[in-house]
Amino acid sequence: MADHETLTLGGGCFWCLEAVYRETEGVVSAVSGYMGGASANPTYNQVCSGTSGHVEVVQVTFDPMVISIRDLLEIFFVISRSHDAEQPGERSTARNTGLRSSIKRRSRKPLRKRSSRN
Repeated sequence: MADHETLTLGGGCFWCLEAVYRETEGVVSAVSGYMGGASANPTYNQVCSGTSGHVEVVQVTFDPMVISIRDLLEIFFVISRSHDAEQPGERSTARNTGLRSSIKRRSRKPLRKRSSRN
């Protein structure tokens, strides 16, 4: 597991993100949860109320030898396309600050610079 990396992604409903990533080749695990906020163990109703300060997220652990961060983020942006990042907490008709966008990478390895294209 030492070669695995982790992304924590918030892009609206965590169940939607989790379902897709669980079926993605190279993903070792996809676990729904909450990030940020004031309390250590918020309930779903507290987060949905929009007052807890938490974000619904999915922690995606993956094998970078099988799938790249770029590919995982492309999937993320396709899934969360209906999530309007310009309107915090807006997804379809639901307004909830727990559904705002977030991306966090956890790795000891630096990202490689992409070569410029001519």
